[in-house]
This record gives sequence, C-alpha cells and structure tokens, in this order.
Amino acid sequence: MDINYHIPSFTDHFSLNLLLIDYMKEYPDRFRDGVRIASVFGAFPGSMWNGGRNVHGPFNAGMTKKVMEEYNKRGIPLRFTFTNPVLEERHLADEACNEILKMADNGLNEVIVMSPMLEQYIRENYPNYKITSSTCKQIRDMDDLNAELDKPYSLVVIDYNWNNKFDMLEQIKDKARCEILVNACCQPNCPRRGQHYSTIGKYQIDICNAEKSTVKINNIVSDPFPCEFMGYDIYMSSKFSTHISPESIEKDYLPMGFNQFKLEGRTTMDIDLLEMYVYYLVKPEYRDIVRLQMLRTLTGGIKYFNRLPR
Repeated sequence: MDINYHIPSFTDHFSLNLLLIDYMKEYPDRFRDGVRIASVFGAFPGSMWNGGRNVHGPFNAGMTKKVMEEYNKRGIPLRFTFTNPVLEERHLADEACNEILKMADNGLNEVIVMSPMLEQYIRENYPNYKITSSTCKQIRDMDDLNAELDKPYSLVVIDYNWNNKFDMLEQIKDKARCEILVNACCQPNCPRRGQHYSTIGKYQIDICNAEKSTVKINNIVSDPFPCEFMGYDIYMSSKFSTHISPESIEKDYLPMGFNQFKLEGRTTMDIDLLEMYVYYLVKPEYRDIVRLQMLRTLTGGIKYFNRLPR
C-alpha cells in the first residue's frame, strides 16, 4: 500500500519541495517503501481565504502560474488551504482567490475547506476541484467524524488528538479517506487552537486588504498570539502523545487501512522541514547522505533551485 504524504507550502518551500520530488525520482531506493508525495498544500500571496498560517505579499499572476506549472508537470497537485474560519459572504468575491481557482482549474489541483459557505461557493462555481475537509474543524466526536466522512469529500483531515488512540481509530468507518497529521507541534488538547485559527484568519484578511490599499502592513493593529509550541522542531514535538513515527505508520496505521498522512510546517525554516522529510521519508541508513546532498544542492547556488520564480 502506498504511503501518501501531503507536504507543506508550495511557495515558501518551493525550492526544497521541488528538490525533494526530483530527488525521490532519481534515488527511489533511498526512500521508505511505498512513500509518495500526494500533494503540496498552502496558499499563494494575496489569498484572503487562506487559513491555518498567514501568507504575506500581493497576488502575482506570473509567479502563481509558474509555481503551478512546476508542480503540475511533475504530476503533483496543489491543495489550496482555503480554511479561513472568519470569512463573510462579501469575501467570496475576492479577486485573487477566484483568479487562482480559475488558473488552477485543470482537474489535478485541490482545495481544503473549513467554512460551509465557502465550500458551497466553490462547489457551485468550480466543480472540478476535489475538496478536503480541514483539520481546523476540530471534530472530536466519533459520530460527527463518521458523519463528515459521509459527505462528498475527497479526504477528511482528522483532529490530531485522535492520534495513537487506536481503540477510537478502529471505529472510523472509512479509514482510506482519512488524512492524519503526524507531526503536530500543538500541545495535545490545546485549549486555544480554535482561537488561534480565528486570529490568523482575521490577520490574513487584514494583510490582503492592506496590500490593496495605501495602508502599510506593519501598521496593522493585531492582537499578539504568543505560542511557545510554534517553534518546536520534529524532535521536540516527538515527545507529545500525538506524535506518530514513521515506524508506527508502517507497523500500526497501514495495517488498519490508513494511508494518507499530513506533514505540517508551512512557516518553518527549510532546514527544519528538510530534517522532517528525512525523518519520515528516508530509510534510516540513507538519512545522512540524503540530508547532506540536499543541503548542498539548496545552498550551493544551483540556478534551477535558487528561488521562487517571479
């Protein structure tokens, strides 16, 4: 059975992700059996509908087109994190988000949603997109989770607090359509997770509005949301009860019927994300050489992987 990984940020980690995808094709024997990159999730600058993590900068149609082309020509879907929980009906007309969906409407790219209003809008206006139900919904009741799986979603990203609760996971009726966040940096049962998503969503709207006006982004007044866990690396978060190791994926989750896994890290540094990729995807005996070769490529001035296209 394939082990499908959904990896973070087709923009902020553009160079690293393309390098990973091409390296896996060149040296498949160095990677764990069955692993594949199923999608890259994130949002382009200017995306008011974006949620989960903030994305800065104005919409750039040329850059957007180039990024789409680079991933799509490798057969990799982009999955847009349109999970902003504080959207209002007036935001549905956002020019940048609608333009992005028009540009990417090729039957390959996908969307992740949280808002029922936005989901309905996308289904009616962009019916070619596969739609994933976001972990931002924080579904904690088993009956509610199974009801979510009855809906026409391509995948449902389950709440990270279900991780390693195997007696509960066995009760999920459609395991093949569940996506599991394996490396959550949030503390288990974080009491502020929903508030954090809302704060990020409000700030994302402010960022996009500021880009369209003369208001300077650094003049936006936003309540700070300090969170010590946001800076955790893979080895720090591995101490949490919700952490899932690559060995457990192979030993426990695949036999149960789960084979869709999410790696978060949209706003982490490339070097931390590379370590995460090495930890989850690479065979232990090849980790050092893969890490070294990829770091040398990323830092060695190789033109193709230098920077995000403009």
